[in-house]
Amino acid sequence: MAKTALITGASSGIGREIARDLYGRGFRIILCARREERLRELAAELGENTRVIVCDVSDREECLRLYEETKSEKISVLVNCAGFGAVGSFEEVPLDTELRMIDTNITAVHMLTKLFLKDFVAADRGYIMNIASSAGLMYGGPMMATYYASKAYVVSLTSAICEELKSTNSRVHVCAVCPGPVDTEFNDVANCKFGVSSITPEFCAQKAIEGMFNKKCIIIPEKSIKALCTGAKFAPRSLVLKITGKVQKKKLED
Repeated sequence: MAKTALITGASSGIGREIARDLYGRGFRIILCARREERLRELAAELGENTRVIVCDVSDREECLRLYEETKSEKISVLVNCAGFGAVGSFEEVPLDTELRMIDTNITAVHMLTKLFLKDFVAADRGYIMNIASSAGLMYGGPMMATYYASKAYVVSLTSAICEELKSTNSRVHVCAVCPGPVDTEFNDVANCKFGVSSITPEFCAQKAIEGMFNKKCIIIPEKSIKALCTGAKFAPRSLVLKITGKVQKKKLED
């Protein structure tokens, strides 16, 4: 029986490329996202051993439904990839947008990680990959305050769970992927343009999967971003926030 991977946010970007990569490794794939047509197209491309579940993980009831519909399928890899951002000052970004971002980027990741982790621990096997961002490794992000905060939550939560599992010698592994800019639909949703060069979703997916199976806890695909995040730890918080804010403003200006 083929190993099974469940991927949220699988209709585009990093999630879609992770699905392609894992399928190539012999996994049965369960594709989850809101856009059914795109999921069907990807399922047709991949071929056999794919299943489509249309689900909006920003809805807590939908997260519970997703778990209930798949918990008997012996999932061995869960990828929490659904997420989005918005650029603008905290006072200007609509509250509804921010609350939906929190529900997608934080609540859904928390719920699905918790629900599946219990099953994984009971079986003493499985991997959970949470797609975070290099934003989650920084002090904060002026002009993208809620997005940065949401990804910091994912990084913090995942790091703690990873250590808990290690302390019990569990064979279950969780990891957070923290890329810099990735050439996906993120910009269109956030209504901005990257101020620095981006990597391809294919490269990000490859590095993410390699890191996961090598049981790394925090996975940063690009060496340049890794160096940047390391250097930021030694700089004054006020300086890092000022520079980060200028980078975000440039996205709007461009």
